[in-house]
Amino acid sequence: MSKFIIQPDPEDSRLTRPVTGRDHEGREVDLDVIMERPLTLFLNDQEIVTMMTIGDYPDCLAVGYLVNQNMLHGDDVITGIDVDEDLDVVVVRTERETNFEDKIKKKTLTSGCAQGTIFGDLMEKFDAVRLPGDAVLKTSWLRALNKSINTVPSLYLKAGAIHGCVLCEEDRPLIYMEDVGRHNAIDKIAGYMFLNKIPSRGKIFYTTGRLTSEMVIKTVQMGIPILISRSGFTAWGVDLARRAGLTLVGRARGKRFIALAGDERIVYDDSSGAEEDDDDENGEESPSRRAAGEGSP
Repeated sequence: MSKFIIQPDPEDSRLTRPVTGRDHEGREVDLDVIMERPLTLFLNDQEIVTMMTIGDYPDCLAVGYLVNQNMLHGDDVITGIDVDEDLDVVVVRTERETNFEDKIKKKTLTSGCAQGTIFGDLMEKFDAVRLPGDAVLKTSWLRALNKSINTVPSLYLKAGAIHGCVLCEEDRPLIYMEDVGRHNAIDKIAGYMFLNKIPSRGKIFYTTGRLTSEMVIKTVQMGIPILISRSGFTAWGVDLARRAGLTLVGRARGKRFIALAGDERIVYDDSSGAEEDDDDENGEESPSRRAAGEGSP
């Protein structure tokens, strides 16, 4: 398996809690459930938003949220990030003075879980982004990514009720973040990229969740030309992907997938024999099929 820079830690005791209940036959069962807690984000002296999150990587979540809401610019200098776990607060401080009082008033609720929001003028950056035309997605890469991502130990396989996003390069998954909302998971990756100056060129984005307008907008704003999901599409997500020239691939299970935008980037190089189902080499049900049993994230 490819080595991740960051991958889920399902054994982190802060992220799940055991709960006892009863099943359909009245038997007592123990179940690990995902923890969620509020995190209030301040940019300098201004309160921006309160998010529900599992609580890991609060610095990356805060910075990524601000980047994806166009509140932090590429040339901004962050002078400090203060996290107070007792107060559930994170403060991002910048050299540039900021004031987003008017912008905050224009936020609108989106279909994302938990506290997902898109501000009314978020599209101001979307149409200005030019995604690289020389990017490619080989079907052999896609198959390898499906296997690596769906079999790595994760909170989803341990407890469910969570979303995952993965930054990839060719057939290598690099950064795998999870959270109760897919927008949080993608923001964590955006924040990590910003803080560590990781370029978007040559990258692929993978999500376990639906390919919604919000996922498309944030992927485009991050400058990543290819977005993949094992789940399905929304119509607006497809329309925006075509508008931006984003390659949009959904229902990716094993060798199977459907591309509804940007299919000119796909290189069909996987000639590994007959079409396979989602079962693994031992004939056991794969994580992606078990995920489908719980419903699309």
